Amino acid sequence: MTISLDYGGGGAKSSELIKQVRKILGGAGKWQNSGDDSASLALSKINLSKKACQNQHLLLTTDAFIVDPIFFPGGDIGKIAVCGTINDLAVMGARPLGISLSIVVEEGFPKADFLKIIKSIAKVSKEAGVPIVTGDTKVTEKGKLDKIEITTAGIGMAEKVINNAGAQVGDVVIASGDLGEHTVALLSERFGYRSRVSSDCKPIDKEMLAIGKFVHAAKDPTRGGLAANLVEMAEKSKVKIVLDENFLPYKKETIALGGLLGIDIFSFASEGRFLATVSEKDAAKVLRILKKFNAQAKIIGKVQKPVRRRGGGIYLQTKLGSLRPIEMPNGKLIPRIC
Repeated sequence: MTISLDYGGGGAKSSELIKQVRKILGGAGKWQNSGDDSASLALSKINLSKKACQNQHLLLTTDAFIVDPIFFPGGDIGKIAVCGTINDLAVMGARPLGISLSIVVEEGFPKADFLKIIKSIAKVSKEAGVPIVTGDTKVTEKGKLDKIEITTAGIGMAEKVINNAGAQVGDVVIASGDLGEHTVALLSERFGYRSRVSSDCKPIDKEMLAIGKFVHAAKDPTRGGLAANLVEMAEKSKVKIVLDENFLPYKKETIALGGLLGIDIFSFASEGRFLATVSEKDAAKVLRILKKFNAQAKIIGKVQKPVRRRGGGIYLQTKLGSLRPIEMPNGKLIPRIC
């Protein structure tokens, strides 16, 4: 069966399908008016006193997702969309509260696949405790879209806002787990390679909330991977970051696929990991906490004084003792992985 909705978003078939989608996604938690033009959340509903509200920051994020293939080992486009929005809030120190969901599908898109994606969205939403509170669905003419596109927005509250400009000289750099497995899963599926690696796609909010008070800077290495995100962090923080080749956060399969395809693994994206800097005195404590979530969490480098005032970029301390610069990825990155 295929989806066949009126292009204006109206019609009986559209209405029935939206009812089905809402039933799968479940309730809207403490949000109200989710069937109206905007969902609302009274701060009194999340147990914040007037004094507490004064110390709270409201954070908003949005992102669009186009993925090829839309189903892959460890997830699908729906799971990425929800996890990506939760994670963008989490690395800023926020507790995610609600997500909006906009889906555009091509005419003739299989209804079974559509509902499979909705169920995947619902599963992540319910497990993370972050409801889908409002949304929209559109259908485009055949050939005007490659299958499906999802746009999400999310809001959250934070007492301490973490940004990627806070890395301090003397900090250590921690990876919350092995990186790049999302890229490996998609490329293996796309090119028909046999791989035991599944996407690392998952929400990271509980991990970040557990260590948030110790974190100086954080990023989730999605597009552009470790390279793009740490270069940005180094430039904004005006520091130099040196990674240790002996402790690179990549599995052998990830390194092998990068070599096979001639793609720099430092640009491989993750959808359920983060990079954070913390002071050296807090590092052991933070690692103990993170290893409860992921045994592969590790220290991968240090933050040093820059050689230039605007920041020293990032470097790899090789096993031979030399320093190799890691550049911001340029040109065409791996297409459509998140």
